[in-house]
Amino acid sequence: MNIGQAAEASGVNAKMIRYYESIGLVSEASRTESGYRQYNEKDIQALRFIKRSRELGFSIERIKTLLALWDDRGRKSADVKKLARLYIEELDQDIQKLQSIRDQLEHLASHCRGDHRPDCPILDDLAIEHHHH
Repeated sequence: MNIGQAAEASGVNAKMIRYYESIGLVSEASRTESGYRQYNEKDIQALRFIKRSRELGFSIERIKTLLALWDDRGRKSADVKKLARLYIEELDQDIQKLQSIRDQLEHLASHCRGDHRPDCPILDDLAIEHHHH
């Protein structure tokens, strides 16, 4: 199928397909004699795999690794699990960071009168240089 059909079948638009090819995430599609890209079922599966991985927030580098593991019939499921665990750890750190930012904003918001006066601790606090210990 051509790139338009591949985009439709995989849910990844043509521009992204070309981008993934350019960075080597998916191998260059084979081309017809007239130079059009041709996609087969394996290509579509790979594109769906990438789309799903992106939705889960995996980085391009990680997806490269995941695709390699997916492609490698001799791989150990332990390798895949290890990668997932690593990613979970990073997500936990992100969650903590966001939680901390949220708590600080919550604290500031509760100290803002929210009336018609211009003075606002939220903006005052953001303007102060904080020294991290």
